[in-house]
Amino acid sequence: MIKVLIAEDNGVNRELLRELLEARGYAVLEACDGQQALHMIEQTQPDILLLDIGMPVLDGFAVVRKIRENPRLATLPVLAITAYAMQGDQEKIMKSGFNGYLSKPVNARSLAEELERLLRKRDDRSAPPNQSNQSQADGKARAADSGK
Repeated sequence: MIKVLIAEDNGVNRELLRELLEARGYAVLEACDGQQALHMIEQTQPDILLLDIGMPVLDGFAVVRKIRENPRLATLPVLAITAYAMQGDQEKIMKSGFNGYLSKPVNARSLAEELERLLRKRDDRSAPPNQSNQSQADGKARAADSGK
């Protein structure tokens, strides 16, 4: 089961995200601030992090910076869930180390699509070359050799 950590200081927002995620079969973990999120990442090793930008103790920018600086955590997919929706905010957020961006209020379909995209991207990076791709490459090489 895929583990998703929600780092969000607003209880209502956490509850909404938890319900959306659990309805899709994800195991959900929750943190109320940035420091707690970092501790939970170390302890639980989630598959993806949904991270609010404006949180107490450590904001989302500080959390993502610490994640990217840590070699053991650097590849963790991090999705910004934020009220920052002004022109230029998404670009700033993406340049700071996040892998994706959703503005609040979160749309259930957009959340599902972003999670699937980030998890697929993560799996593509970690998966060995698949056998069918290798077979196709071998077939093309044989065809090229027979044409000489």
